[in-house]
Amino acid sequence: MSSDQIALLLFIKNMMADLIYINGIIATELINITENSAVARHGEEFLKKSPCITEHNELKKKIIEIVKKYKTNPEDHVILEKHVLKHLEEL
Repeated sequence: MSSDQIALLLFIKNMMADLIYINGIIATELINITENSAVARHGEEFLKKSPCITEHNELKKKIIEIVKKYKTNPEDHVILEKHVLKHLEEL
C-alpha cells in the first residue's frame, strides 16, 4: 500500500469518526426536541408517566458509548457527554 493510499484511508477514518460525532449530537438533541414537543402538547405530567423517558436516557447513553468508541481524543466526546448528562440530571 502506498503512502498516498494510507493517507487517504486515515483521512476517511477521521472523517467517519467526525461524522459519528456529529450524528451523536444530532441524535441526542432530537431526543430532547421530541421530549420538549411532548411536554408542549400534552403537559409535563404526560412525559413523567411515559416509559419513554427511561428509554430515551438509555438511548442517549448508548449514543455516547458509540461516540467514545470512534473518537479517540477524549476532548471530542467529553462536551457531548457533559451536555447530555446535564439534561439527564434535570429530569
